[in-house]
Amino acid sequence: MASPATNLSFRDVLAIRPMRRLWMGQIVSLFGDFLALFAVISFVSFRLHAGAPQVTGVSIAYILPLALFGPVAGVFVDRWPLKTTMVTSDLTRALLAAMLAMAPTLWAIYGILFAISFVSSFFLPAQSVTIRSIVPREGLMSANALMQQAMQVMRILSPAIAGALVGAFGARFCFWLDAGSFVFSAWMIFGMEYERAGAPARPAGAGVRAVLADLSAGVRFIFTHPALSFVIASMAAALFVMGCFGPLIAIYVRDMLSAGSTLFGVLSALIGVGMIVGTQGLHRFGRGRSNPRLVVEGLVIIGVAVLAMAAVRHAAFTAVGTFGTGLGVAFILIPAQTLLQQETPVAMVGRVSSSVMSVLTLAQVLGLGASGTLAQAMGIRNLFAVSGAMMLVIAAVGVARSPGQRAAAATS
Repeated sequence: MASPATNLSFRDVLAIRPMRRLWMGQIVSLFGDFLALFAVISFVSFRLHAGAPQVTGVSIAYILPLALFGPVAGVFVDRWPLKTTMVTSDLTRALLAAMLAMAPTLWAIYGILFAISFVSSFFLPAQSVTIRSIVPREGLMSANALMQQAMQVMRILSPAIAGALVGAFGARFCFWLDAGSFVFSAWMIFGMEYERAGAPARPAGAGVRAVLADLSAGVRFIFTHPALSFVIASMAAALFVMGCFGPLIAIYVRDMLSAGSTLFGVLSALIGVGMIVGTQGLHRFGRGRSNPRLVVEGLVIIGVAVLAMAAVRHAAFTAVGTFGTGLGVAFILIPAQTLLQQETPVAMVGRVSSSVMSVLTLAQVLGLGASGTLAQAMGIRNLFAVSGAMMLVIAAVGVARSPGQRAAAATS
């Protein structure tokens, strides 16, 4: 068993050629995704003159399939060849992204985004199994941190770049760039040489009964593993809070801080900066700490950060709160994903990771949907206070379960 003190560094992980190619492909692909999503919202808002419900529909169409189809997609990922699955997914999404440039109506855009997300529900668990196959156990924390860091860097940089590109060349140019980014990712993955860890799970038998049996086995594993079930519940709670919290920052800045879009932009960016700082520091700070303990610490960080925002109406406190929220999310998501890869039998990683992805997506959607209603019912500051308190309560539950968590960590 490798101790936490022997965790590989980012440089060590990137020295693994297949991991380096996968990471480079995802940097480009994620950048293309954020460009395209920004361009879609811009196109729908300013060219099609859609209202708020129609613009919200863009986000729903883009993330809902992950929740609906993720668990079943993971069953097939556990059976199919990983490289073929990822390359086919990338090339299919490239074609769909190119179709966005020719979409004539809002409903066509919804349909294409829905299809892209559906295909992504196969790619994402295949990527998780691939990381588990090509990275040693002691390098999984850094590998997951690299992937999360790439996403956050692209999330921060892409809006400004997308705005400039849309202004100079139009939204369709961004759609073609997104298509090209998927082709680049497919090329990088195609050149990877590695062997899948373990044999594919039950390659025969694709009937409904067999699929449901495999799916229920994955769900059973999650609920019967104490450490996993706790960190998954923690991730879901954190993303629910982020779903409630994120859309309301602009209103909080306007009504509570009497400020404008400049401060709103800074605060939104600080969430991503906090996540980047968290991913950078985890492989050092996490030495000697179990993954469940890091999750508990992330819950505490989020709880304190959000409570500070609720308690003091001041831009400086709000900046610290948004930065702390991003930092805490990194402390939850990366150790949780690492624990999932370490504890799940290799033959079940696809369906388990996709089922978790589905739960997390639903939590985020519910948070987005509930934010407006809850804010109207109790006020934004009270909602922030309740959200922060909820994080601390879940952290307390984690501390109460810590003997069981330590036992689970000792067997890893």
